[in-house]
Amino acid sequence: MITVVGMDGSALTPRAEAALAAATLVAGARRHLAAFPVLTAPGRAQTVVLGELAPALDALAAHDGDAVVLASGDPGFFGIVRALRERGLTFTVLPAVSSVALAFARAGLAWDDAVVVSTHGRDPRPAVNVCRAYSKVAVLTGPGCGPAEIGAALDGWDRRLIVAEHLGTEDERLTECSPARGAEHTWEDPNVVLVLGTAPLPHSRHPSWMWDRCPSRGTSVRFMREGAVGWALAEEEFDSRDAVMTKAEVRALALARLGPGPGMLVWDVGAGSGSVGIECARFGAAVIAVERDAVRCERARANATGHGVDVRVVPGEAPQALAELPDPDAVFVGGGGPRVIEAVAARRPARIVVALAAVERVSQAIAALDAAGYATGGALVQAARFAPLPGDVHRLAATNPVFLVWATAGPGATEPVSAAALRLPGSGATEPVSPAGPRLPGPGSTEPGSPGDHFGPGTRDTGPGAPR
Repeated sequence: MITVVGMDGSALTPRAEAALAAATLVAGARRHLAAFPVLTAPGRAQTVVLGELAPALDALAAHDGDAVVLASGDPGFFGIVRALRERGLTFTVLPAVSSVALAFARAGLAWDDAVVVSTHGRDPRPAVNVCRAYSKVAVLTGPGCGPAEIGAALDGWDRRLIVAEHLGTEDERLTECSPARGAEHTWEDPNVVLVLGTAPLPHSRHPSWMWDRCPSRGTSVRFMREGAVGWALAEEEFDSRDAVMTKAEVRALALARLGPGPGMLVWDVGAGSGSVGIECARFGAAVIAVERDAVRCERARANATGHGVDVRVVPGEAPQALAELPDPDAVFVGGGGPRVIEAVAARRPARIVVALAAVERVSQAIAALDAAGYATGGALVQAARFAPLPGDVHRLAATNPVFLVWATAGPGATEPVSAAALRLPGSGATEPVSPAGPRLPGPGSTEPGSPGDHFGPGTRDTGPGAPR
């Protein structure tokens, strides 16, 4: 029988202690095994250090007798339970408190409306983009993407950080700071980072019956203004005034080709009223809207706020304004000509959509995208809407035709990136940061911890199979 025991720095339950006493094989990270010196005594249970996961799974599968797997927090939450289940092993789970739950508890915050992401052994960019898009995110950090790197990546976004270090130990500490201060500080492992908006968005009622993931699906009222359900919203849902408005029918096709979603970063270049970027944000993507007109920038910000989404608006003219922005996953180009398209393509997003009013510019856009190695396609969107006539009848009222050109990067053209490729500086400075509260007592040693679902003492355990 295999028993998976979660550890959070508190004393083990009698059932967990009994499982350890009966086990003839115990697997766990070094820090977990070190918490029970009796396990390494001569003639005691065989121990397997969890680093690379495959050898440990082989040992568990081949073992004839009782076995225990030691894991951090709740082993079913970004933990080893999934791997055990996929291997076909039968086991019992005795969970402890998840590090995410404990971090929010220490901060005194509800977390049923939070998004949880992990950077451990993964491309960090999707997790960072979720922090850019959502106003309450918990990050399970990993090597190369800890609090300092997250803080640096949030430059330009209105966020605050709460860093929870050494949860469940005598060295437990909570620190609240700005992303800039977080980027300058050297943090201790293990840690969990809470990324929070600095002010609540309007229409912030929580739906009480489910966690809200995607406001455009109509599953949540948390981010939604009255009546704004679905996508390809009516033009009346945005304040456009003198800005050229991308019509709903054009937006519908553009969104389908952009494919926005959580973990993505979308640029809306030549944003105008911001309608395309706002709709992408309603699908859960992080969005940067670039607009050269200052009045339209303010209008785009107001529209985003009205729809309860966080869109970073960057004043400036493309392509110059694009140079210092983080790399996008998808880009909508609403204006700027071939030079802007070339600059966008040079950043290698997976998908590009260009909206054009003049037929002569279509061939230029396709040529620029073809030269950059993209597969291109396009369509003329020419909608005719019902318009009322006397006598309770209708005519068709034509909207202005718009050409949409879309481009998709070939296989392997947009490889996953590391934290270094995100231009995230590593920690190194030691400028002090004011803690959000006093050191909080808890059991455990003061040895350096390791990343993952972060509890307790030990050394850093890394690699794709490291237990969390």
